[in-house]
Amino acid sequence: MKELLRERALAEGFSGMGVCRPDAVPEAAGRLRAYLAAGRHGQMGWMEAREGWRGSAAALWPEARSVVMLAEVYSPDGDPMAGLVQPDRGVVSCYAQGRDYHDLVKRRLKRLGRWLIDAHGGEIKVFVDTAPVMEKPLAQAAGLGWQGKHTNILSRDLGSWFFLGAIFTTLELEPDAAEVSHCGSCTACLDACPTGAFPAPYQLDARRCISYLTIEHAGPVDLELRALMGNRIYGCDDCLAVCPWNKFAAAAREIGYQPRVGLPELAELAAMDDAAFRARFAGSPVKRIGRGRFVRNVMYAVGNSGLPALITVAEARLGDADPVVAEAAAWAAGRLADTKDSRRR
Repeated sequence: MKELLRERALAEGFSGMGVCRPDAVPEAAGRLRAYLAAGRHGQMGWMEAREGWRGSAAALWPEARSVVMLAEVYSPDGDPMAGLVQPDRGVVSCYAQGRDYHDLVKRRLKRLGRWLIDAHGGEIKVFVDTAPVMEKPLAQAAGLGWQGKHTNILSRDLGSWFFLGAIFTTLELEPDAAEVSHCGSCTACLDACPTGAFPAPYQLDARRCISYLTIEHAGPVDLELRALMGNRIYGCDDCLAVCPWNKFAAAAREIGYQPRVGLPELAELAAMDDAAFRARFAGSPVKRIGRGRFVRNVMYAVGNSGLPALITVAEARLGDADPVVAEAAAWAAGRLADTKDSRRR
């Protein structure tokens, strides 16, 4: 049954599959508790709200006997860091360049789950990053990969550019051997972080992570950190992009992950109202953070550009209806004015 399921998963478009027991990661609850107690989750209150379920897959659905973890590759074709040297443009994380992975992965999981029920019975529940499931520890327990020093999942066969999906089932499936770390003495991911978001290997302080700051954090970003964000306007790929294991990265099979966003001009993005924002990012993960937070990020990128020609772009947002955007615009305009004055001296 398990091997038939694996064959079917690959036929559906997944790139890897592994199985573990719901109680395969007993240490997860304690680690989560310590993480929350340290406040490293920042404003992500949803992590606390369902801490009990998040810390134990067995508690989330007691009837489940097996967890099937699936990997879906979205590897970029080019260098994901190339846009960082184009200060007049905004950089969007590779995973958000195409269609929303939540929809694509969940649709595939449901098809695979329906096949499993029709062929072997039982009940299932499917999850894609929107339920209190700790996918990365479960993926390591299922042998799909290991959590690197940057806390993301790596695989010797797939690299680091892949999404995770989970099928909980009441069927008994033979678990796979858990994977172990193969990071060795490498610290490339830790060294690459622009904001120093890793207090130690295998630890992340989300409050300093650019992905968190541009996506999850509401309100103004600390002055110290916004100056380090560069032109990253949605997410950050630096720690993934520098990983040596990406020399084994598999090619994406889903056409929906092909880039649609590209490297948009900051001036164009800054001028968007809510309707334009929604139209521009329809079907994209970017849409979920809303126009205000997105344009706030754009203003930080404008301020970090070092291009005095963009002062007028910042000044056009000084009267924005969103006070956070207006404050970001004032910061950007002031920063660029200082740059202009320093060049005159």
